[in-house]
Amino acid sequence: MLDRLTRLTIRARRLILILFMIGAIVGVFFSGLVDINYKLVDYLPQEAPSTQGLELMKQEFGSSLPNARVMLEEVSIQDALAIKAQLEAIDGVSHVVWLDDVIGLSTLTSVPLEFLDPAVIEPYYRDSTALISLTIKAGQEKETAAAIYAIIGSTNAADGEAFSAAETQSMSVSEVVNAMMILVPIIIVILLLSTMSWIEPLFFMITIGLAILLNMGTNVIFENVSFITRTVSPVLQLAVSLDYAIFLLHSFNDHRLEHDPKTAMRLAMKQSFPTVAASAVTTLIGFAALVFMRFGIGADLGLNLLKGVALSFISVMFFLPALTLMAYPLIDKTKHKSFLPSLKGTSRVLMAIRIPFLILALLIVVPAYLAQAQTQFDYGMGSVTEASRVGSDAKAIEAAFGKDNPLILLVPRGNPGEETALVEELSTLSVVDRVVAYVNVVGSAVPVELIDPAVLEQFYSDSTARIIVYLNTPDEGDKAFDAVETIGSLTEARYPTYAMTGTSATLKDMRDVVSSDTALVNLIAIVGIFLTLLVTFRSLLLPVVLIFTIETAIWINLSFPYFTDTSISFIGYLILSTVQLGATVDYAILITNMYLDNRKQAPKKLAMRQTLENNLISVLVSGAILSTAGFILAWTSTNPIIQELGTLLGRGTLLSMGMVSLVLPALLVLLDKPIQKTTHRHGFHPEDIKE
Repeated sequence: MLDRLTRLTIRARRLILILFMIGAIVGVFFSGLVDINYKLVDYLPQEAPSTQGLELMKQEFGSSLPNARVMLEEVSIQDALAIKAQLEAIDGVSHVVWLDDVIGLSTLTSVPLEFLDPAVIEPYYRDSTALISLTIKAGQEKETAAAIYAIIGSTNAADGEAFSAAETQSMSVSEVVNAMMILVPIIIVILLLSTMSWIEPLFFMITIGLAILLNMGTNVIFENVSFITRTVSPVLQLAVSLDYAIFLLHSFNDHRLEHDPKTAMRLAMKQSFPTVAASAVTTLIGFAALVFMRFGIGADLGLNLLKGVALSFISVMFFLPALTLMAYPLIDKTKHKSFLPSLKGTSRVLMAIRIPFLILALLIVVPAYLAQAQTQFDYGMGSVTEASRVGSDAKAIEAAFGKDNPLILLVPRGNPGEETALVEELSTLSVVDRVVAYVNVVGSAVPVELIDPAVLEQFYSDSTARIIVYLNTPDEGDKAFDAVETIGSLTEARYPTYAMTGTSATLKDMRDVVSSDTALVNLIAIVGIFLTLLVTFRSLLLPVVLIFTIETAIWINLSFPYFTDTSISFIGYLILSTVQLGATVDYAILITNMYLDNRKQAPKKLAMRQTLENNLISVLVSGAILSTAGFILAWTSTNPIIQELGTLLGRGTLLSMGMVSLVLPALLVLLDKPIQKTTHRHGFHPEDIKE
């Protein structure tokens, strides 16, 4: 079957080139039609309490949570009402709430403020400064934020989740292009140093580049993709799949020494297929583990990378042979000497220092494992906009009106006594700044028939009462999450059913979901790769050795935040733990596979020296590309979440390279006899000659 496929590919090479080029052009077109989602909350599972609370509020009150605030300085009541009307007229604004919606327009315009309750007035208007809440429609944040800025000018302020999303959109527009513009030339330089033709790196980049364009275009089949996927997927796809192209073309060049180009390519495809496929499978397993996350960002990125690696594999096995056969004379005309030095001396040094580094790794592994398990995570998007206008505006609004962290409680309507008791109980909590409900703003004794309908609908639907609890805590962290649990317990004690939503409630749900996802994703990735290695090497011990090698690098990498007393985005942690395992275990597979081959002909130490001499350069080149991709991502991105992910990837790859180069050789040599006993038909050379 494989032989027929290779012959067909060679015969139809012109058609294959044309089809791939057309596919790439179509991919560019469709990639522009893919919707990008900038809201992490949308990826919470539907059964999450805050998600259910948000859906209930939409059903009962016809609006989502306010996701923006506008502060107007030096304005009168009439000025604020006039600007509020302008804000309401913006197409992307679905709901606007100010003081007139709480106490009624007639009361606001006819009763002097000094005769009204300051506790009700001051959250909305104080010292000639007004604070207006808005709900901006999903998907229209960028355009709506621009329209709001045009109305309020530079002297007033605006913040909130919608403005953060708008800022993130602006930041993310050119980030992929910027990263690629820097990354591609660096990778080409690395490839020029590691190949023996000036034109080969161009073939590699064209092949994987087409696969990236196809992957981005086929994203149109999804409802949308996250901004994280849009930013990191092309870079990761390039970095993890470039090896496939390198291996095929190197095999082709080797066979060219004894065969004509067509025969050489057919043999290279047959030889490369199982190796490239095995490498792709381990990477795919790491990405596939992300799909099992309940938090949807995992499936979003996992599916995208699964598709990307599969397309890269197809592109390498079909497009690259067709391109090479059409242009191989260019390879011959652009040959150059190898720029890389011999690693014979290096291999001896590595063998000499292997035991000290093995001891060091064994001493570090337990503290690193315990430390990475204690890492503190960030779940929100607050850090994304700290350095922008949104960040400075948020500080200005907080200075004038205090921290705004509302929780929305939805309870059954019809029991004013219970509602009053709950409001009073919540008001006594140290973490609560104020509580806004019908019973304490309007008064439980006032008949609802006498209340302005516009005011009443802020608090009651036909069956549900809405209570807004303003916390004085940060949006996330132990204090905020404990407050959510306490408020939930107090509410549950008075109402058989209730719902809660709000930023802190949402972030707590993210924490709870991610905590369970972390263990599941890591387990799936480890088990999947273990089984793959079990089949590949037909050994019980070797999969343990290889996974220990890479997992140790991962634990060391993820322990840095604990030892530096910093927190990291949970997204970076989840993605890194699977990507580093799936992508860099290939280095360990290569070294182990070559060692097993050499071990059949030589004693263990000599076999390992030969392995390092001939194959370490491949690990260094591949690792240099992946780590460079990570660091370039960190350097070019203005999004702190992407920066963290890039840093973790770059540092993690270097650590994996170090473990494979320094520790894995020691383990393979030290455990040589146990490996023989646990490996089916090992064929090892007897240790009976002098090395």
